[in-house]
Amino acid sequence: MSEKKKFNIEYEIKSSPRILYTFLNEPNGLTQWFADDVSVRDQIYTFTWDGEQQKAKLMAIKENKLVKFKWDDDEPQCYFEMEIIQDELTNDVALSVTDFATEETIGERKLIWDNQIQYLISVLGA
Repeated sequence: MSEKKKFNIEYEIKSSPRILYTFLNEPNGLTQWFADDVSVRDQIYTFTWDGEQQKAKLMAIKENKLVKFKWDDDEPQCYFEMEIIQDELTNDVALSVTDFATEETIGERKLIWDNQIQYLISVLGA
């Protein structure tokens, strides 16, 4: 099995950090764009897609700024993180996504994020 590599993608999002943040950490917000269903208990998020469940532990959280998850079945060094970045001069808001994938699947994984974030932008009406 080839080693997973870290990659980062950034998306401009026309939304306030406070509103965007609710879509990144609250089950109801995540259900609107990220997964078919999301539940949380004791910092463990259960994401459901097409009836398949995947669990992730919430590793870090900063209000209106960042959420970091680690999939239960993933390698120890791997995680995925969504960070809200706001430009101090222009107040433009961007969402920075950090994730891990094998060399062969990075392109595919970026495409999945592109599609998910486009869906998030449409849900936000941004």
